[in-house]
Amino acid sequence: MRLLYGVQATGNGHISRARAMQQALAPLDIQVDFLFSGRPVGQLFDMAAFGNFQWRQGLSFVSKAGKISHWHTWQQANLRQLWRDIHQLETRRYDVVLTDFEPVTAWAARRQGTPVIALGHQYALNPPTPLCGMDWFQRSLLAYFAPARHSIGLHWHHFGDQPQQNRLILPPIVDLPAHNNGVVDADTVLVYLPFEDPDDVVKWLAPLQQYKFCIYGAGLPAHSLPHLQFCPPSVHAFKQDLIRSAAVISNAGFELISEALQLGKRIMVKPLLGQPEQRSNALALQQLGLASAQNQLSSQCIVKFLTEFQPAQSVRYPDVAAAIAHWLVKGDWYDHSALQQLWQKVLFQPRDVRADLPDTVDATNTIGVT
Repeated sequence: MRLLYGVQATGNGHISRARAMQQALAPLDIQVDFLFSGRPVGQLFDMAAFGNFQWRQGLSFVSKAGKISHWHTWQQANLRQLWRDIHQLETRRYDVVLTDFEPVTAWAARRQGTPVIALGHQYALNPPTPLCGMDWFQRSLLAYFAPARHSIGLHWHHFGDQPQQNRLILPPIVDLPAHNNGVVDADTVLVYLPFEDPDDVVKWLAPLQQYKFCIYGAGLPAHSLPHLQFCPPSVHAFKQDLIRSAAVISNAGFELISEALQLGKRIMVKPLLGQPEQRSNALALQQLGLASAQNQLSSQCIVKFLTEFQPAQSVRYPDVAAAIAHWLVKGDWYDHSALQQLWQKVLFQPRDVRADLPDTVDATNTIGVT
């Protein structure tokens, strides 16, 4: 079997998921070629696992100070180049195209009649999963950005969704070391806020000298402070800091939160404003009692989170990547029986939470439902 795997590289979460899938596919009788788009190729790092991958410009959004900038997003978009890339990419020599919300591979395969399977969190953002800020345009964008004949959505819970013939929701694909023996430091916090202004991040964390913050993201200062460690991009170092941290503060992307949940970390998310996917993720985490969510960050709310918040339950997910890899190679993509059993292997366990703890989200700052 020959597989073309398209990956939306705007955020590191899609790439992290692709790493887990690459490891699951490697032992099987399948040849995989990767194509990445959505980020300049020079900004990609630690890509050796993907071999001689292809790159296209694709489409992506632009954020400014924690909010989507529709004007800059439109200015950056090169629709003519996207059209060319779709028409020039040859997919007929592949048995199947797998797209993680990557538009060039999805549309090229659709145009040439190559079977397409979608795999990613965006494909789970339909009722009955929690949604926030999804207007007609946003729903259309999710449906047509990278369409596929079959879709596998990934989410932290199935929310009562009933599998359909060509669509289902599975637990997250988690990219973590097979053996995790790291020691957790109760005062260490991993911070990943790539869509926020770096000066704001430093302003929020600088007064909190009783903690040690490992901070990842673009545009950070060159020199660290005694309790603020500014970390260069590195997959290995990031995973190790995640393992040893007691808590995580991040935007409301999907993959990092999934890894943090699997490791039992306390989590605070600040969704990227104007981005319905992240707003919906924050809402889902609140409904499941798995994380604290804030529309705005400050030193005060971060201290409150670090001193008071405890999740309502812990969670453990099975090896979803391996199950999907074997399903792909089997080739009967309408047979979901093995995949549907994955939810039976998910362990949600209530935690002991003191009844006198205050709400973790201020009533004036709650993320609402649309």
